[in-house]
Amino acid sequence: MLLILLAAIPAVLSCLAFTAWLPSNGEQLRGYRAAEPCPVRATAQVRENCLSTWQITVVKTEVTGTRSHWYKVTLKDEGSWQGAVDFNHERPLFERLKPGDQVTATLWRRYIVGLSKDGVEQNTVDVPRDELQMYAALGTLVGLLAAQLLVFGAVRLVRPRSCEPFTWEPFGWRILVAIFVASFGVGIPAMWLGIPWWCVPPAIPVVCAAVMLYPPMRRRPPEVWPEDRRTAV
Repeated sequence: MLLILLAAIPAVLSCLAFTAWLPSNGEQLRGYRAAEPCPVRATAQVRENCLSTWQITVVKTEVTGTRSHWYKVTLKDEGSWQGAVDFNHERPLFERLKPGDQVTATLWRRYIVGLSKDGVEQNTVDVPRDELQMYAALGTLVGLLAAQLLVFGAVRLVRPRSCEPFTWEPFGWRILVAIFVASFGVGIPAMWLGIPWWCVPPAIPVVCAAVMLYPPMRRRPPEVWPEDRRTAV
């Protein structure tokens, strides 16, 4: 029963991935790619979906984090506004910035999506990215995890004294490893190669089955008998 109840958590996450996060990020990506520079006399509503520019001043730059660095730039305008943006990398613009520099900020939907100075541009972490493949891969991962928990829990509930092979040994851990290997093994290359995200969910179960059929995954660990333990001692 506990396994069945736990299956609800990844099931909900999988549902959210495909019904909320994936559509939302897809809409943002399409909107950003279609955005054009704002007209001179654009209304506030029009400016929400076009690219506007803003001249601002660099207050300071700093590198935060230990293992994974964030490159932070604090900015201010001629009025009272002051804020900060983050970059994933120090190149090509961050390493050139210093306090007092005048930079051009590009705004989209009230977010600063990029800075530029002397023809050098760099996107901030707020720019929409084409990472829909990983959302699909993670949604599929938690969906398969929910299915595994549900099946294993249901079998244990119906047949508490005879639930093999739906146990941690010999198949439980293999299925879990195969799910993670297949999800990241498909999602990451699909993102790098620009493969459509809707190809990811059907490909993951196929790769998962291939991982399960890989000889080292099929081989059972050797059983240790009592006399073997005595000999080893």
